[in-house]
Amino acid sequence: MTVTEVSIREVGPRDGLQIEAPVPLSEKLRLVEALVATGVPRIEATSFVSPRAVPALADAEALAAELHRWPGVEFSALVAGIGGAKRAVAAGMGTVEYVVSASNGHSEANTRSTTEQATERIGEVVKIVHDAGGRVEVIVSTAWDCPFDGPTHPDRVLRIAEQAREFGADQFSIADTIGTATPGRVAQLIDAVDTHVGDFNLGVHFHNTRGSGLACALTAVQHGVRNLDASTGGLGGCPFAPGASGNIATEELVYMLGDMGIATGIDLDASIRAAGVAEEIVGHAVPSNLLRAGDRIR
Repeated sequence: MTVTEVSIREVGPRDGLQIEAPVPLSEKLRLVEALVATGVPRIEATSFVSPRAVPALADAEALAAELHRWPGVEFSALVAGIGGAKRAVAAGMGTVEYVVSASNGHSEANTRSTTEQATERIGEVVKIVHDAGGRVEVIVSTAWDCPFDGPTHPDRVLRIAEQAREFGADQFSIADTIGTATPGRVAQLIDAVDTHVGDFNLGVHFHNTRGSGLACALTAVQHGVRNLDASTGGLGGCPFAPGASGNIATEELVYMLGDMGIATGIDLDASIRAAGVAEEIVGHAVPSNLLRAGDRIR
């Protein structure tokens, strides 16, 4: 399937910063401003989870209160349960991502509940957000592999997809939480989701832990996926998944797709500058190769 345009969601402010030492709110807002300047249409701003579990995101309400500065961007927040969904809508978030781990091991480490229990909460999360006039995306983490349980059987992902559709979720995404996916398995799972539940505005989220993240993203696009997550500078990782490291870098994804003639609406030079801001904020080198090398000779 030929895709000529994709929508990239920038996840740096949430996924990118969640395993870092806490960053001052003013610095997070500086990062958001740099990201907005790239033209990215969607930004995952924060997560409404326990501040004890993820101290880097303890300022979720304070950050959400400042997002009105950029009315042209769709901001979203990730939640892991009913309480988080209530906090997110109370803070004015119009798009809420509810994460369900496909594997029990990761689900219990992340939310202290089984996959089945987390799946059963989809309906209530959808109701809370829809009653507030918002949108809900169900994201399946450990969609390919789990650091505790090993390979994830595709049927576990498909059952969550069925429930997400039945309960009225607006979108569905699959995430390679620990960066073990490879193009062949990505193609198989995307085809299975398409066959099993049909068009669901599918999104994908890849980590580059083992160097295959961009290859997986390209495979997803070649299989018709138009919604991709990426993180400025390649920052990120899951605090509840041992060995997980950074996301695919937004600027590298934009570089690759742009050179193929696939539109993202993101300015590459501005995206590289945003990665530099991210590096300044976290105080250490970020994984992005493009930040080091720059755009190719023109």
